[in-house]
Amino acid sequence: MDSKSQLPRLPPEWYKGNAFVFWTYTLEGRQTGWLDPSFHAVFREILLHTLTRYRLAAPAYCLMPDHLHWIGIGLEADADQRLATSFLRKYLRPFLQPAHWQRQPHDHVLRDHERERNAFSSTCHYVLQNPVRAGLVTDAEKWPYSGALLPGYPDLSPFSADYWPRFWQAIDSRQT
Repeated sequence: MDSKSQLPRLPPEWYKGNAFVFWTYTLEGRQTGWLDPSFHAVFREILLHTLTRYRLAAPAYCLMPDHLHWIGIGLEADADQRLATSFLRKYLRPFLQPAHWQRQPHDHVLRDHERERNAFSSTCHYVLQNPVRAGLVTDAEKWPYSGALLPGYPDLSPFSADYWPRFWQAIDSRQT
């Protein structure tokens, strides 16, 4: 497969409704220089619009110098993560200049066993530990470019001791 061909995708219905999807956006040529506090603020704002518009939650995200990860959870039957990821990439694109996204993001739709609460929290922990594994910080909480977003819960932090009980309570009350 050449570098410009399409990555394989599951059928569209796998990304809809209550889907749990682990997204990775990589910069073409692993370009750096775009990640700073200003981009992080823009990312959070556009991600919040994305989550609201497409009825999603993001229990973990992490921006790295040459890529980013976020996990989406559909909150309602009409949630659509393929539309959401296109929207997010489109509105972030101008803020990356002169860097730009690779043609297509990578995704992993979590299967039932990966969505079980302990397994899922481990996946989110894995995302948040990315800067530690890369040697950028020794403690994930010190990395300024990671977090979580759930519309209506501005004080929810994946690094707080009560995060998972609060997160699941909020999710359970919203999902259809």
